[in-house]
Amino acid sequence: MPVADNRAHQRYPVLDRNQIETARHFASGPATDFRPGETIFAIGAADAPAWLVLDGTIEVFRRDGLSSQAPVVTHHAGQFSGEVNQLAGRPSLAGGHAGPQGCTALPFDAPHLRALMIGSADVGEVVMRALILRRVSLIAEGGAGTILIGVPGSPDIIRLQGFLTRSGYPNLVLDVDAEGDGRALVERTGVLPEQLPLVVCPSGPILRRPSEAELAACLGIMPTLDAAKVYDVAVVGAGPSGLATAVYAASEGLSVIVLDAQAMGGQAGASARIENYLGFPTGISGQALTGRAFNQALKFGAEIAIPVRVERLHCEDEKLALELAGGHQLRARSVVLASGARYRRPDLSNLAEFEGAGISYWASPIEARLCAGEEIALVGGGNSAGQAVVFLAPQVKRLHLVVRRDLAETMSRYLIDRIAALSNVELHVGSEIAGLEGTRVTGLTGVTFQHKESGALIHHAVRHLFLFIGADPNASWASGCVDTDARGFVITGAGALPLETSIRGVFAIGDVRAGSTKRVAAAVGEGAAVVAQIHTMLAERAKAEAA
Repeated sequence: MPVADNRAHQRYPVLDRNQIETARHFASGPATDFRPGETIFAIGAADAPAWLVLDGTIEVFRRDGLSSQAPVVTHHAGQFSGEVNQLAGRPSLAGGHAGPQGCTALPFDAPHLRALMIGSADVGEVVMRALILRRVSLIAEGGAGTILIGVPGSPDIIRLQGFLTRSGYPNLVLDVDAEGDGRALVERTGVLPEQLPLVVCPSGPILRRPSEAELAACLGIMPTLDAAKVYDVAVVGAGPSGLATAVYAASEGLSVIVLDAQAMGGQAGASARIENYLGFPTGISGQALTGRAFNQALKFGAEIAIPVRVERLHCEDEKLALELAGGHQLRARSVVLASGARYRRPDLSNLAEFEGAGISYWASPIEARLCAGEEIALVGGGNSAGQAVVFLAPQVKRLHLVVRRDLAETMSRYLIDRIAALSNVELHVGSEIAGLEGTRVTGLTGVTFQHKESGALIHHAVRHLFLFIGADPNASWASGCVDTDARGFVITGAGALPLETSIRGVFAIGDVRAGSTKRVAAAVGEGAAVVAQIHTMLAERAKAEAA
């Protein structure tokens, strides 16, 4: 990995004497002596602190497949262990033991590690950069994280791999039909085909065809929700607007929790490349952008619970509560609707049959690998569709782009020009999807499009169809509380605060808000602006209660 190797000094920095003395003030306990070979932290250990080496060494290792381990690095005096999981006290993805001469090290649990990053800009920058780069390396190596055993490219493998990848967790897929550890484990445990895929969590438990929630619980991703706690801010949605709210609110001392039913990043997180976001002239992937925001929110102490589905907003007598899947309830002084929009689905009777088996609503590297060298189709004329075309076209044999209107009416000029330069993209203007072919066994095998004016039908034998046909507001869970327009978008600004809904203390930002600008920069701006309005609302409420 040439890029990672060039940044080894940033992944594994050595703190100087002054930096070590600064860090000492934030340690969560006294220095600890470890005997040669003694375990300091184990793979999968919950709440494993980061350790700053004062003397000796820590030898760090990761999982390498199912049955072996691989060395990662040896930390010497002035270096520290850990990666992004240590910011939130989540289970460790690596293990470490004292080197041949033993080790003396200072512990930094999650709260104290975050305090170090905030309390010392100098040391905090060094540590944060290192933790992020180490996670990137673990993702690239794959074997350090969760292992999926099944049929590569099958709907459940794609579903779970997509969740892990969008959540920033390393993962490795083992083909159950190939000779090796994966097949041997399946045979040894007597797993039936309908129970696949198997999932081996970093801490050891084996799950059979789990849901995303079950996998998240095994990974220790979700915090323990305290029913008695009242948060200052509860944010529903972990897209750019929701994460921006979390960063600004938590950095200003408010207690914040962010909930999302799927993964961090929202629709923006699935974008292959965003090129019109301020400050990134060469572009940045949606996952990279929202991943940074996610880590920034953790740094300031925000709690993030994914995947947790919010089923209903309760707003009686200005006492706000969120009803969660599983019967849990969460209370907050303010609620921010940042739940974005749901992918719009064409009205086709057999559509659900091919979702995850040929039909996708985003274009990540996972989908790109599945359709490499093949003929594919993509429906949609917005910027998200354009970004997907530019990302996918160089990797496929031919791409059919199907749009209802001329691209100039719906897409940014730079994307139109780039698509025009792609020789393997065939544009079908004035057409829409009319039929799907295939079975549950074969997956998608063909697609039929219809020209709206002439009624002519066009058939293409494609096994991969990408749908980017817009989105509908994801606000049904708040119905009965907040006012919406005819299309279901949440109305704001009726009162004194521009982003407040018809219910005091409930705000709406980003794509779910009526009249919002559907751009990442606008969503982030609203996420920052809403925090100032929450402060105003809380101050007015406190004044009224004191009167």
